[in-house]
Amino acid sequence: MSERPHLLLVDDERSIREPLAQYLGRNGFRVTAVENASEARMRLNANAIDLVILDIMMPGEDGLSLCRHIRETSEIPVILLTAKSEETDRIVGLEMGADDYVLKPFSPRELVARIKVIFRRVATGGQRVTAPDGATYAFANWLLKTQERTLVDGEGVALPLSTAEYNLMLAFATRPNQVLSRDQLLDITQGREANAFDRAIDNQISRLRKKIEPDPKNPTLIKTVWGGGYTLSADVRKL
Repeated sequence: MSERPHLLLVDDERSIREPLAQYLGRNGFRVTAVENASEARMRLNANAIDLVILDIMMPGEDGLSLCRHIRETSEIPVILLTAKSEETDRIVGLEMGADDYVLKPFSPRELVARIKVIFRRVATGGQRVTAPDGATYAFANWLLKTQERTLVDGEGVALPLSTAEYNLMLAFATRPNQVLSRDQLLDITQGREANAFDRAIDNQISRLRKKIEPDPKNPTLIKTVWGGGYTLSADVRKL
């Protein structure tokens, strides 16, 4: 990474975009500011971007769609800018692989602090959980196929997973019967230092349970360890 990290700021509100770009510039960052997803895509293709600051609510292609594109095509960190009323969108954004979010109205100092947390992770080599290409993990009545990034049940029906669900399931499958704290799961699945958003893991666990547990309210596979975290209570075979 260069001495002045290159940030891409995407926000359709000029009253936010321009002052924020100036503030970030004064705090040691090189900033490219654009007003929509179309311009952002062009910049991502043309420039080496170190981090994206992305507003969720924009006309045309929204921030969630752009976040999905970024995560499918790169490992560039993403911080979402979101209103308090957009809780569902924040959860979806985290499930898509966003690294953090900041509520509007926000303090620019807080945003800079969160950016620095993410860059410290990058500097120390933090990485998302990965698996050998084509590896398959068998547990209970399920197969986790890493090449297709899907879960397959005993009848051969493939269950698509979001990026967050896949990373979480892979973390469990590669560490069966181990208690993983929320901080550990944040670090393993999102490749960043753990921060205040450990509740995001709870939301993702809940959604994953609804997909794989016979009775999500009484889970037998992904169990809660009170005061500890979560564990995959199953023997896993790597095929």
